[in-house]
Amino acid sequence: MMVAFKVTDGERGGWTVLEVSGEMDLVTSPELRQRVHDAVAEGRHRVVLDLSGVVFCDSSGVGVLIAVRRLLRSCQGRLRLILPAQDAPDNAQAHHVNRVLGALGVRRLFDVYADLTTATDESAAPLQAATRA
Repeated sequence: MMVAFKVTDGERGGWTVLEVSGEMDLVTSPELRQRVHDAVAEGRHRVVLDLSGVVFCDSSGVGVLIAVRRLLRSCQGRLRLILPAQDAPDNAQAHHVNRVLGALGVRRLFDVYADLTTATDESAAPLQAATRA
């Protein structure tokens, strides 16, 4: 069953917030890359990607996340991800991206937050990466 991919653009506390839902794969992930590129071109260099609605992410999706991180670092910007905790009881798929990033050994590259409130709070510290995938 295919889940529709959607990116919703918003702003909170000086951060551009892109809420992503559905499946991030070879077909859909270029849309996310383009949306971040558009934000950066408009001078918005503080980006939160809310990935809590992503139910599937393949290697092309991970590649886009790494490319977005690289882009924002190149312009002295900041990237924060919102991912459900590894032990989120709500939905087994809800923390799929967290598991994929951990399994690939790239989770440590990202500043991850539990929710939008902490992701847009300058004083909030990111969550620690799990020691095991």
